[in-house]
Amino acid sequence: MRAVRRGPSLLAVVIGAALAGCVPLSPSGESGATGLPAGVGMREYLSGRFVELIGVKAQHAAPFLGTPDTNFFCLRSFIDRQTGASADQLYVADSYDGAERRWLAAYDASGHALEFIAISRNRITCDGGCAYAEEFAANLPQQQLQENPQGFTVTFTDHAGDRETIAVTAAQVAAQLAALATEMRSVAKATPRAAAGAVQPDQP
Repeated sequence: MRAVRRGPSLLAVVIGAALAGCVPLSPSGESGATGLPAGVGMREYLSGRFVELIGVKAQHAAPFLGTPDTNFFCLRSFIDRQTGASADQLYVADSYDGAERRWLAAYDASGHALEFIAISRNRITCDGGCAYAEEFAANLPQQQLQENPQGFTVTFTDHAGDRETIAVTAAQVAAQLAALATEMRSVAKATPRAAAGAVQPDQP
């Protein structure tokens, strides 16, 4: 089992700064990182201190008007390489036409509310009817991936009360856990070197 520490600083610094527009968050990440499972990408922030693992994508609906990288979902994990803290998230990209949906809440399979993050909402066009693109996410509880290797569901609701349930597969969970284990091993190896190179204060 992965031993991690979690705290508000990880979400506040990485996710908060990213969603504020400091860095792009479209999960097209830098793929091909050494040792990561197929389909998992990685992106670094703040001079490499924080890393985002962008999981295997799956479609929740057909690509919008045949456009790639639309109507998909994936797992995302954020790791603080300095402290070993991590946080997991389910990310959804949703493009559609008709009335604006404005997604606003997320729930686990038992109906318990999850922290919902509205990332972006854009009007694509209103020529002959409107079309919209929304990005949103749900922060996942600690140990959610480890305790649900068979997969799990998250249900999102919009401002009209309509619901959509996203089913994360066992394959997506397995790939994300493998990527996390790989990165955590790198963090564990790097931590003693960082500590050894730190400047120690003068003793009184």
